[in-house]
Amino acid sequence: MHDTFVADLFTGQVVLVVGGTTGIGAAIADAFATLGASVTVTGATQRDCESARGRPDFSCRDAVALDVRDDVAVRRLLADLPRLDVLVNCAGIIRRHDEHEVAVFEDVLAVNLTGTMRMCALARAKLKSAPGKSSGSIVNTASVLSFQGGGLVPGYSASKGGVAQLTKSLAIAYAEEGIRVNAIAPGWVNTALTEPLQQDPERSHAIVGRTPLRRWGQPDDVAGAAVFLCSPAARFITGAILPVDGGYLVT
Repeated sequence: MHDTFVADLFTGQVVLVVGGTTGIGAAIADAFATLGASVTVTGATQRDCESARGRPDFSCRDAVALDVRDDVAVRRLLADLPRLDVLVNCAGIIRRHDEHEVAVFEDVLAVNLTGTMRMCALARAKLKSAPGKSSGSIVNTASVLSFQGGGLVPGYSASKGGVAQLTKSLAIAYAEEGIRVNAIAPGWVNTALTEPLQQDPERSHAIVGRTPLRRWGQPDDVAGAAVFLCSPAARFITGAILPVDGGYLVT
């Protein structure tokens, strides 16, 4: 994927990928680092961060444990960055079957939706002051379930629908400051989050059968879309929700 872009496309820029120690977030972080950016990733636990740092191909500036529900911790992390050009929000949780319990529902929204808002709101000033011809860029993580319901995951679906509307709203609110706000909407991607579905032959067959490109997505497929939205090629794009789903939503 990285060969698609100029090798030094993000040289000198500082990128923060929240939820960037595994899965889609890790692929996005690796892509930005390969393209010259100084990348910091966050993980939900110290163990996640240690695991990321232990990867032979780990090329990021650092991995930091962060709870996106913790206002003080978020402020501290942002203050430690020398500047900020790109914020990518990938932190998210899903609790299949349990999300009909109100407490679980609330926790999923607190991470996926309110956590995304917290990161955007607290990073706004730093993104506004990004040096160069324009201010910084934000990419949030929506989902195909931003557009559809999920009977087993009402909290996840509601949170991702909220992320889509939040992205559009912040695109309007931040535009005067030159900050572009977009979202990627992954479909069925091969990550730990979807492992139970991949291991269910009937469910996996149904997903691939409905996907016109006839396969599960890979994290690198989504990383390319995130890089594009933060690149000069997307300089007139804001408020977009970009599906990266192999055509799943059009069937």
